[in-house]
Amino acid sequence: MIVENERWGHIPLLHVFRESERERQVPVVIFLHGFTSAKEHNLHYAYQLAEKGLRVLLPDAHLHGERQESLDEVEMSLRFWDIVLTSIEEVTILRNELTTKNLINEQTKIGLGGTSMGGIETLGCLNVYPWIDSAIVMMGSPSYVNLAKAQMTQYEARGFDLAITDVERKEMLETLRKFDITLNPRALNGRPVFFWHGVQDTVVPYEPTFNYFNALKKLYVHEPQRFQFMTDKTASHAVTRKGMLTATDFVAHYLSV
Repeated sequence: MIVENERWGHIPLLHVFRESERERQVPVVIFLHGFTSAKEHNLHYAYQLAEKGLRVLLPDAHLHGERQESLDEVEMSLRFWDIVLTSIEEVTILRNELTTKNLINEQTKIGLGGTSMGGIETLGCLNVYPWIDSAIVMMGSPSYVNLAKAQMTQYEARGFDLAITDVERKEMLETLRKFDITLNPRALNGRPVFFWHGVQDTVVPYEPTFNYFNALKKLYVHEPQRFQFMTDKTASHAVTRKGMLTATDFVAHYLSV
């Protein structure tokens, strides 16, 4: 197993693969970390995927890991959507770099996944990038608009001045609508997607994601195995080992068939 700390363009990342796949055009998974986390915290996902013959990219998000700017958690929270939208933009940059490095061709399958903020970013990417072949969403939330409104209400209730005008607030929500997959029911287009979420999650609520899944599963009625939701009734905001293993098996399967 090879883990290389690289920089693709301006993006620091861990590049994980088996030595035998170093220069081969094998399926790729881009895996996105959570808020205040960093690329190395998801190496267990990368290991499981690389063991199955996939190439894995673990990028540091904007303002995280090697890109941190010594902001405190409140300052980071106020930049949350800036971070999310930057990550979505950088996913396509990484895909272009894979092409430039001759690590993929037009037939190579690409998967996407992430935990928490990374799961939220994954759902946004599914809404705007039809070239994503399969995805795993760990503790992600699909409705950008509703989540942003809830965050702003929470910040203001805690006494924080968001320092944005009503016009700026409206413009931000309009931007988020473009990535809100709940507003585009056909966006998944039959692609294999796996969700994991703990019922006791108080950071990213379980219900909105589960409700989204239930609303969309009718679109997979002929192939329900391609659209799965794994619920853990006792878990909070931490993915279980069983969840991690099931998710990596799922995406590896659909990228390899």
